Amino acid sequence: MKRILGVILVLALLLLANLSLFIVREDRQAIITEFGRPVGDAIDTPGLKFKLPWRKAQYFDRRFLEWQGSAEELPTRDKVFIFVDTYARWRISDPLLFFQRLRDERGAQSRLDDILDGETRNAIANHDLIEVIRSSNREAAADESYPDAGGGLEEDAGGGLEEIVTGRDAIRQDILAAAQTRTDDLGIEVLDVQFRRINYGEQVEPDVFNRMISERQRIADRFRSQGQGQASEILGNMDRDLKRIESEAYRQATEIRGRADAEATEIYASAYNQSVQSRNFYEFLRTMEAFEKTIDPNTWLVVSTDSDYFSFLKASGP
Repeated sequence: MKRILGVILVLALLLLANLSLFIVREDRQAIITEFGRPVGDAIDTPGLKFKLPWRKAQYFDRRFLEWQGSAEELPTRDKVFIFVDTYARWRISDPLLFFQRLRDERGAQSRLDDILDGETRNAIANHDLIEVIRSSNREAAADESYPDAGGGLEEDAGGGLEEIVTGRDAIRQDILAAAQTRTDDLGIEVLDVQFRRINYGEQVEPDVFNRMISERQRIADRFRSQGQGQASEILGNMDRDLKRIESEAYRQATEIRGRADAEATEIYASAYNQSVQSRNFYEFLRTMEAFEKTIDPNTWLVVSTDSDYFSFLKASGP
């Protein structure tokens, strides 16, 4: 009997310990409720904790939690419809107040849907499209890639990007500040709000694409015009250089041809002079041979003054 009573006592103590002791993990925080109502302060330190057996521990996450918004078509102040997709990060800052106002994370997500979607809608409606899609008054990227190409969709009449006052990052900060103000009494803190994507609506998108195509076509035409001008300049320089080279080559060819003609004439003249002298010498030798064959010491020769014999004799005499 005593053994049975001892076992029962041990089981009772174990059951009591199981109902009274609980563990709070490092990534959790807890509150104690009694019949559905919170009792005492929140427990935000990890470790083994004690409670009355009839009370219950409610656990809440201490980590950063995510909120995923849905893409909505919203109008800007200048009446342009755009799709805005946002997301946020939040945490449970006061578990006791969170339990009293929202009960659990599902209730918090539902409440954040109302708050963040509403603040996003208000912020977008209070600013023009250019303020929503740009963050700063930077130099247009098109000016860096395409000299004198101008800006893009937000190009003003002066050829640069239109100056903005607020910008997308400031709008995001306004949404975050407004959401934090509205969640102060809910036991949660919105840590960050970001735009995941901003896109044009279906009615606006074709006009935007057509404008982009026209803009790029204008840039392409400008480049073609500049290219044609440079091509004409290059061809003109080429023709001028070609004519100069041809003129210089013609001059050099003429000079070479003239020197060649002069040298040829000189060679012809020298060869002609040598030919005349050789012919005269040959005729003289033939004449002398004829004299030797036709005239002997006893022969008298009567020669007229206009004959070739007389000419050779006269030419060979002293």
